[in-house]
Amino acid sequence: MPAKKQAPGVNFTAVINQFQKQGEKTGWSYIAVPAACAEQLKPGQKKSFRVRGELDLFSVKGVALIPMGDGRFILPVNASMRRGTGKRKGDRLAVHLLADDEPVALSKELLECLADEPGALLYFNSLNRSYRLYFSNWIESAKTTATKTARLARAVNALSRKMTFQGMMREHGEEK
Repeated sequence: MPAKKQAPGVNFTAVINQFQKQGEKTGWSYIAVPAACAEQLKPGQKKSFRVRGELDLFSVKGVALIPMGDGRFILPVNASMRRGTGKRKGDRLAVHLLADDEPVALSKELLECLADEPGALLYFNSLNRSYRLYFSNWIESAKTTATKTARLARAVNALSRKMTFQGMMREHGEEK
């Protein structure tokens, strides 16, 4: 029987860690991605970049590696990843990662609404792509049509007033 062909990318074993006191990362669960693996995924990359792959047999996509300095990166392991793998702090994971270079599409509905508000669209387009994604992902994560509609209205209103996503959320007393 022929051996199973391994998909391109990197494979390693990691332990789920948790930051005790690390500024905004306090309490985060994460795995350390060895510098050699990050270099193999994106040679010379020093900034955050997206990856896809598997943690044990749980598929992950569109998650970002975060630089920690000296070529080291971490991969935050959120609650859905922990549930999907059945693992928690201190447990080992078999990790398979590939660079995820597929462009992330912005919310079609948000872009349609902004087309009717030229000032808001101009401000939105002046934002860094990652900041535009905050708005888009927040809108797309709505579970009901009513929630999505309300979020669209709030986003367009905030963008018309040249507010950042974080500013909009603070104004309404919410965390992102």
